[in-house]
Amino acid sequence: MKILNSLLIGIGVLSSSFAMTENTVKINFGKLSQSPPEEKKLDTLKKEEKVFKPSINVGSIIHMYAGTQQKGFFFGGDPAGSDANDWETDFTVYRGRILLGAQLTKNGNFFIETELTTSINGSNDSDGNKSIRITPAILDAQYEHVFSDQFSVIGGLQLVSHNRNGLQGAASLMANDFTYFQYPYNLNPDSALQNNLGRDLGVNFRGFFADEKLEYRLGFFSGRTSFEGTDDSPLRVVGRLVYNVFDKDKSFYYSGTNLGKGKTLSLGLGVDTQGTYTAIGGDVFLDMPAGDLGSVTLNGAYSYLTGGNDLTEEFTFANLIPTQATHYLELGYYFKNSKLQPWIRYEKQDMNSEDQQTGGLSTSDFDKYNTTTVLGGGLNYWFNGYNTNLRLSYTTTTTTFQDADLEDQTKTFGQVWLQLQLFIF
Repeated sequence: MKILNSLLIGIGVLSSSFAMTENTVKINFGKLSQSPPEEKKLDTLKKEEKVFKPSINVGSIIHMYAGTQQKGFFFGGDPAGSDANDWETDFTVYRGRILLGAQLTKNGNFFIETELTTSINGSNDSDGNKSIRITPAILDAQYEHVFSDQFSVIGGLQLVSHNRNGLQGAASLMANDFTYFQYPYNLNPDSALQNNLGRDLGVNFRGFFADEKLEYRLGFFSGRTSFEGTDDSPLRVVGRLVYNVFDKDKSFYYSGTNLGKGKTLSLGLGVDTQGTYTAIGGDVFLDMPAGDLGSVTLNGAYSYLTGGNDLTEEFTFANLIPTQATHYLELGYYFKNSKLQPWIRYEKQDMNSEDQQTGGLSTSDFDKYNTTTVLGGGLNYWFNGYNTNLRLSYTTTTTTFQDADLEDQTKTFGQVWLQLQLFIF
């Protein structure tokens, strides 16, 4: 009887094992089976549709400062005035922008930015009233479509420069503001290139090669659209080539300091031309850890500019943009524990004019009276990174001018700023 029971138990175990094995085979076989190609393609499309959703970001950047400067300070002042050495003080909202960015599709994005038409409390009208009620204007309005890493198209109103500093974002500047001479002829609508704060309207092509470390930009823009009654102006062409030795840098707006993040060494060359106007130059940007305390930032550029020397050309800038060289260097050190960053700056607009560019003045006198040197330094406190920070700076300008007795004078005038930045995007 015991033997019979054992046989029955054994047969039951074998039957259960066979059933489990059969079920397992069925399950595994089901896993190995494939759906028809049409169903698989439909499932993939559904997954892709679920993954991507259009998104939008809204932000703002505000620069406000308490400042004092001598009335002879070169930019906006009269160095030959009798009160040129006097100091004047003001509180100003210097930059107030609303930013909006939208990722419309996986490959398409849009960006728009406003700006104050003038500084709040920064200028007076002819009746001496403060500029308090300011209507914002469109500063940037651009659409980018990325076809691949090697090719994208950006169309609309956008920053235009052959130089890194002219393409930097305002939020990550190391100094208190942009440099004076990196885009001196496309700063205002009434300037030689008829732009607004370095922006122009056109189309820009951009891409990356060599493991995304080699960047190119090639743009075609309106530039100056009228000249002495003509309206058949040539396009403004701007090109730029950059190689990043260490970390990649794919930002559309370059940074002025990285606050110790990563290792960056960018080497750039660029050209900007329309009609007889040509600007060509090179730039370097270094942001690297330096010792245990923090990181060093170096930003430098050299450019050669000329408006040509032929007044008979149909579209000539000879009497608007004299031949010159611009020099620019910023150097700073970021202490990561204290979040302090001292910095220094040197700039020079060195005139080397030609006969047709001076309006009848001798080239030697023209160059002497229009060459300007800028020296400055400051201390930044990045207590909340780019989002909220304080910058204290002292900047001087040195220029030569004629006094009331027509005697040459070379003087230096100063400016002090304490600036607060508020930024979110």
